[in-house]
Amino acid sequence: MQYTHLGRSGLKVGRLALGTMNFGDATDAATSFTIMDAAVDAGINLFDTADVYGGPQSPDMEQGYGLSEEVIGRWLAQGGGRRDKIVLATKLYQPMGLGPNDKYLSAYKIRRAAEDSLRRLQTDHIDLYQMHHIDRSTPWEEIWQGMEQLVREGKITYVGSSNFAGWQIATAQSEARARHFMGLVSEQSLYNLTARTIELEVIPALRHYGIGLIPWSPLGGGLLGGVLKKTASGRRASAQMQQTIERHRPQLEAYEKLCAEIGEQPADVALAWLLNNPVLTSVITGPRSPEQLTAGQKALDVRLSDDVLKRLDEIWPGPGGEAPEAYAW
Repeated sequence: MQYTHLGRSGLKVGRLALGTMNFGDATDAATSFTIMDAAVDAGINLFDTADVYGGPQSPDMEQGYGLSEEVIGRWLAQGGGRRDKIVLATKLYQPMGLGPNDKYLSAYKIRRAAEDSLRRLQTDHIDLYQMHHIDRSTPWEEIWQGMEQLVREGKITYVGSSNFAGWQIATAQSEARARHFMGLVSEQSLYNLTARTIELEVIPALRHYGIGLIPWSPLGGGLLGGVLKKTASGRRASAQMQQTIERHRPQLEAYEKLCAEIGEQPADVALAWLLNNPVLTSVITGPRSPEQLTAGQKALDVRLSDDVLKRLDEIWPGPGGEAPEAYAW
C-alpha cells in the first residue's frame, strides 16, 4: 500500500480507502468482517462509513440507519489491536429520526450524532468526523463550536466535509481560522472521469487550503468498470444502467478500446486516473466481496502516460479547466 498525508495534516492514510456503505445491507456481517480483515492485511487503513449507511429504511425509521457502523463496531470489538490499525471515518447530517433536531448540523445534533456513532462503533473516538452535506441554516460559528467541543473531549480528532461547494469550503476555513481552529482536512466529492464538475472550483479551493480530496463513486456507478464487456458476456444491467450505457455508448466504446490497447482493466484505469491528481488523498472503493477488494489494488501500480491522459480527456472531457478561465475566456 502507498500512503500519503490526509490533506495538510500529519496523519498518513492509504491511497485506497475502504468504503463500507454496503455493510449491513448488500454485504452481510460475516462477509463484511472478512473484507475488513483483508483490507487491514493489504495495508488499507482508512475505513469510511456514515451514520445513515445500512440499507433500506423503514417508515418508522427504526431499521436500516446505523447498521454499517454497528457492523464495524462488532468487528472492532473482536480486539486484536484492530482499532489501532485503522483511521476510522464516519459522517453526520442526514436524518436519523423523525424529530425536528434529528438532522443537519446544529451544535445540539453534532453532540448527539457523535455520541450515537461512538456507541454503534464501540469505540471512544472517531478519527475523521465528516459533515455529509452543507447545512445552509446553521451558522459556522455554531458548527465549529460543536466540533471544537468534541475535539476537546477527545471524541473526534479531525474534521472533514462532503459534497461542499468551493465557496463553502472557503467560508468554512475562514471561520475556522478566525477561531484558531484547524478546520477541514478533507473533502469527499463525487469525482470520476464521467463527473468532473469539481475541477472548476472545488479542487482549486482544496489545493489552496491544503485539504485532501477523497472521491466517492470513482467508477461512475459501475460505468467505468468495463460495463460493455460485462453486458456482452451475459451480465445483465438494470434498466437504468442500460439507458446510461446507451447514452454514453460511443464514449464507453472508445474508453474500453483504449484500456485494451494499453493492457489494463477499465476499472484500474479509472482509479489510476484519479490517483494521478496531486490534490487527491485516497480513493474510496466499496467492495462487496474480498475478491473485489483485491482487484481494486491493481490500480496502484498502473502508470498512465501523458498520451493516455490526453486521450482520456478527449473521451471524457472536463469542464475546460478551472474557474473563471474555463468559461470567462
